[in-house]
Amino acid sequence: MGNYVNSKDTGLRGVYVANTGISMIDETAGKLFYRGYLISTLTKYSTYEETAYLLMHGKLPVREELERFSSDLKSERKIPSEVLKFMMQIPKESPPMDVLQSTISILAHYDPDIYDQSKEAHYKQSIRIISKIPTVIAAWDRIRKNMRIVEPTDNLSHTENFLYMLFGQRAPANIEKCFEVAMIAHAEHSFNASTFAARIVASTNAHVYASIVAAIGALSGDLHGGACYQVMKNLKEIGSPDKVERWVIDKLANNKKISGMGHAVYKTVDPRVKILDKCIRLLTENIEDYKYYQMIKLIEKYTRREVKKLRGVEIYPNVDLYSAVLYNLIGVDCDLYPALFALSRSVGWCTHIIEQKYPDPPLKPVLYRPLADYKGLYYGPDGGKYIPIDKRRG
Repeated sequence: MGNYVNSKDTGLRGVYVANTGISMIDETAGKLFYRGYLISTLTKYSTYEETAYLLMHGKLPVREELERFSSDLKSERKIPSEVLKFMMQIPKESPPMDVLQSTISILAHYDPDIYDQSKEAHYKQSIRIISKIPTVIAAWDRIRKNMRIVEPTDNLSHTENFLYMLFGQRAPANIEKCFEVAMIAHAEHSFNASTFAARIVASTNAHVYASIVAAIGALSGDLHGGACYQVMKNLKEIGSPDKVERWVIDKLANNKKISGMGHAVYKTVDPRVKILDKCIRLLTENIEDYKYYQMIKLIEKYTRREVKKLRGVEIYPNVDLYSAVLYNLIGVDCDLYPALFALSRSVGWCTHIIEQKYPDPPLKPVLYRPLADYKGLYYGPDGGKYIPIDKRRG
């Protein structure tokens, strides 16, 4: 456990706010652990359901436990017809993350355990949310395209079923495998902005849905989950590999951030980059000239060169640079990328919410309430004297 320190105007970087047993980041070595297991090990050998069980229960399941867990997820995939009718009334140009946030809030009204504050009820709510988020995302993508909604099936895994609902048919095996790897790699990442938002709301004793709605809102920003979407927008703006170098130079010369480069925690390459890079190479092995993969490699090369030249520091790629290209290869619309992030991260959010409310060992509940260093006038512009509106000067 680190020391608690004062920190102002730094986004709480370097400040320890709570204990956790869910995941750990070795920022110097570039390693990510879920419950003590390296992410590279889990993406190689595990499945999303097994990894979700590990996160939620603190151990890898035996076969019977995994089968029961997977069955629980499958049984909660459908969303009420009334909720689907609500979604059909939403303007079709609405951003997917806004739709997801609104719909999760509506789903709270249909949860029979919504007022139960027990740990068991929170677990049940979590299972429902994790199961229904893929259904909501896939349904919205088809609604906005005037396509028939595809009902979830209980014959496919969590990630396979999502792709089936999204595309209306089974995806190729290599697509399904790479998508599952990406979902495992995004499932959890310690106290990032959206997870912290979820824990803050949970600290007020709000229910799981309220905490998840807050997390989705935090994830939607382009400095967090929206960065992946921004990467693809940048690639389309640049247009071709031969224009990357000039684009990078111009961006940095104007003090603009380059999405997909740099990380708030890692001091080296994000470990998830190597994992997704393998997936991209697998999906492009029969494509002679896939320009977007070439372009992100050039963005990485020229950004590192220019930042070193301008600022004298090293900068490394993060997961967003590679996930954007991977999702493009899978065939997902780029404005849906942040929603895919929410799909995978939902299990991490739910696990943190439960840990926040029911820490082990048990602790007295703590409401998050940081301090702010006030820099305004002590008595206001008029010395604190209230002047009637008709006598005030503009």
